[in-house]
Amino acid sequence: MPLKPDILFMAEKNLEVITYCGLCCLDCHGYTGKIADLARDLRKELRDVKYNKFAAAIADSPFGKPFAHYEECYELLGAMVKFRCKKGCRNGGGPPFCQIRKCCQAKEIAGCWECGEAEACRKLDFLRPVHGDANKKNIRAIRKKGPDGFVAGKRNW
Repeated sequence: MPLKPDILFMAEKNLEVITYCGLCCLDCHGYTGKIADLARDLRKELRDVKYNKFAAAIADSPFGKPFAHYEECYELLGAMVKFRCKKGCRNGGGPPFCQIRKCCQAKEIAGCWECGEAEACRKLDFLRPVHGDANKKNIRAIRKKGPDGFVAGKRNW
């Protein structure tokens, strides 16, 4: 029996949020924007209360030494505000240099879960410092449950 159009649409939408490497955009702070929004709101509040003056005044006291780095903190919050990705990996978001995306596109596969070399692939190594082996666990889950089952279930980040 053929799939209904709404089921096909859901399958396409689910695949759209799964990165080629097996991570899920729905779990990414850049995609959800939550960290960026919190950083933006905190910067606004800090400006409103002129926290930079407080930090400068207290920085010379024995208990206020960390406040000497206030401007660096404020700058970091600004960088967090800019860290957004609303496109997702499959629509041009994520790192433009991604070798995994290029590899999958060259092989004309939906993602690493369709590749027999995924478990030993060195292209996935750059993810380890942040994600550990989360994407490899996800690749196995996608193979087992399919993209829809993966998105609906427990994912690793």
